[in-house]
Amino acid sequence: MSCYIVTFQAKELETRQNIRALLKTYQSYCAIHNTCWAVVTDFRAQDIRNQVGKLVQPGDRIFIVRSGIEGAWRNVLGSTPSNEWLRRNL
Repeated sequence: MSCYIVTFQAKELETRQNIRALLKTYQSYCAIHNTCWAVVTDFRAQDIRNQVGKLVQPGDRIFIVRSGIEGAWRNVLGSTPSNEWLRRNL
């Protein structure tokens, strides 16, 4: 399994809510901020893009990248639980 960073920009609130609901179906997930999440999955980046892509409208944006070796952050959503999740999975 790999950890991916998923960022998105969607004009419609309903689209953003649908994307968040989809990301919560992955094996493990962490909301970093409102439109940036980390997910752990056996899927590849293209698979995630295609799944999220079914929910977005023309002009909305999606960016998915497999997590690397190093990371740094400050003030993520969920504070302590999210910080611990990120330390374990990134």
